[in-house]
Amino acid sequence: MSEPIPKKRVLFVCVENSNRSQMAEAFARMHGGDTVEAHSAGSRPSGRVNPRAIQFMAERGYDLTKHESKPLDQFDGTDVDVAVTMGCGDSCPLVRAKVREEWNIPDPKELPDDDFRKIRDLIEQKVTSLLAQPIR
Repeated sequence: MSEPIPKKRVLFVCVENSNRSQMAEAFARMHGGDTVEAHSAGSRPSGRVNPRAIQFMAERGYDLTKHESKPLDQFDGTDVDVAVTMGCGDSCPLVRAKVREEWNIPDPKELPDDDFRKIRDLIEQKVTSLLAQPIR
């Protein structure tokens, strides 16, 4: 019998944990299924998921209303395989990560709907690429 393949543990971080990191967590869950353990957090969480992020993820068949905006400090000392910062300048030094990536994705919060969707789709592309990489 072969050993079970370990889940890839990924943490997505942005300032408010209301848009980019929430969508990234959702796409990791959608595309990674049982092979990934995805979380998201913010350095200064807004306390809510942006209704527009909820709306645009619903277009992709994902219900973000079940997500919460969480503080990064709840992950202090947590071991993850990959810590991804979304472009907010947060370094999340208290999270122990084998790999750190900075994606430099603009915050779509104030963007028109079509541009918000483009950011959503970019996040999906980056997440699927990340999930395709082996754990290092």
